[in-house]
Amino acid sequence: MLELNNVKKTFNLGTINEKKALTGVSLTLDEGDFVTIIGGNGAGKSTTLNAIAGVWPIDYGSIIINGVNVTGLSEHRRAAFLGRVFQDPMTGTAATMEIQENLALAARRGQSRSLKWGISRKEKAHYRELLKTLDLGLEDRMTSKVGLLSGGQRQALTLLMATLRSPKLLLLDEHTAALDPKTAAKVLEISDKIIADNHLTAMMVTHNMNDAIVHGNRLIMMNDGKIIYDVKGEEKKKLTVDDLLKKFEEVSGSSLNNDRMLLG
Repeated sequence: MLELNNVKKTFNLGTINEKKALTGVSLTLDEGDFVTIIGGNGAGKSTTLNAIAGVWPIDYGSIIINGVNVTGLSEHRRAAFLGRVFQDPMTGTAATMEIQENLALAARRGQSRSLKWGISRKEKAHYRELLKTLDLGLEDRMTSKVGLLSGGQRQALTLLMATLRSPKLLLLDEHTAALDPKTAAKVLEISDKIIADNHLTAMMVTHNMNDAIVHGNRLIMMNDGKIIYDVKGEEKKKLTVDDLLKKFEEVSGSSLNNDRMLLG
């Protein structure tokens, strides 16, 4: 479903602020893989997701999604393949529009617009059933403005919107980092359910090592712009946070110095 072939990216090339963000990332994801990505600040986690999404052009390598080489495609053209949820709950929804209007926008993504009634009765019934699956009571608030929702409710709605058209790849960029622990756990539970029910291929960046172990079928650790550890299946299930810390020291040659990961 996804192939990254020796992807490289340097920011501010030739200046005092030059930063080698990706130094040759190669990765293959099979259909249905749910990969968690961990690493310290500046390891290249979010940069990898931005490279896949086409936020900026890469310097070298190729990116293939579902057999299509998207390396030269702009961000908006790659959007047809992708769903994405960001760290900020305010991103990904239109705050001044109703819940049902936001869902209608997501449902019409990539389609041509026409002059007809905005949301049909059939669509409203469908959205109500979708919102029920979140178990947050939003099915009874479909005409509420999204700006009135809590951060967790908004992230749950954004997840629905991002997966409404069954993307080839779902990108979750620290989508629970701005939430309190209880709300974050609920959003992760919803994420697991949506990914499983829709048989999606997904990548989730997180600073929480326990979340990285518990969720998904595969775990990737990054450092200095490259993948330094890749584990899946039964081996991943047996991991502990202490195992990850030891593995980081073993493969990177230094101890982990990242408060967010350690406290998480």
